[in-house]
Amino acid sequence: MIGHTIAVHNGKEHLPIYITDRMVGHKLGEFASTRTGDTQKTIIDLVWGSMGQKINPLGFRLGTTQGHHSLWFAQPKNYSKGLQEDQKIRDCIKNYVQKNMRISSGVEGIARIEIQKRIDLIQIIIHMGFPKLLVEGKPRRIEELQMNVQKELNYVNRKLNIAITRITKPYGHPNILAEFIAGQLRNRVSFRKAIKKAIELTEQADTKGIQVQIAGRIDGKEIARVEWIREGRVPLQTIRAKIDYCSYRVRTIYGVLGIKIWIFVGEE
Repeated sequence: MIGHTIAVHNGKEHLPIYITDRMVGHKLGEFASTRTGDTQKTIIDLVWGSMGQKINPLGFRLGTTQGHHSLWFAQPKNYSKGLQEDQKIRDCIKNYVQKNMRISSGVEGIARIEIQKRIDLIQIIIHMGFPKLLVEGKPRRIEELQMNVQKELNYVNRKLNIAITRITKPYGHPNILAEFIAGQLRNRVSFRKAIKKAIELTEQADTKGIQVQIAGRIDGKEIARVEWIREGRVPLQTIRAKIDYCSYRVRTIYGVLGIKIWIFVGEE
């Protein structure tokens, strides 16, 4: 192969790569330079320039620093049905909270919803940053939520139990932070101001680092782009690093924007 030219497809077109003796025993993406025509380029740019090598930080750390948000067992043929049931439960709870919570900033405050299923019981634990805003003024609101979920999913033989747990530092969780940024963007606040304010809130929660990324027609510009800001350390490749992550979509008058947040909590 040494001295030969091979064609490598980068997702758009085939590009010629000249093989040298330095490349023997190594991966293609490790090498710094090759000559294509009159332009000096890198093999890693040619081959991997348009392909993102990314993985969800939560799934990457399952079993080490992250746990499952749903705990139940099902036969393979019933697994998809159980998964859809979980999604319906989460959507029903979020819709109810959105309708019944009165808060000017638009932050619902749901960090995560844990679901534990048994034969005759479904236990749902809602981790909220501001539970008082839901329960305040209407003590029986949890029972009402429970009845709504039972009606939506048509549970007859299974008992449903919903509990609400308060998070001590709500702005240390990416979902709540993403809701805050989304509310600011809907109110036409500059994205940089929204991100900087969110970073200030996370500093109060004693986090070690944060990265915020917004993509789409930011500030109503005609061409979509990606903007991101990082503060502190965010070691995404370290498995023992506990990193909370979320992706969130927000609808604005200019179109849909995507928000991604990584928060580095600490190492275990």
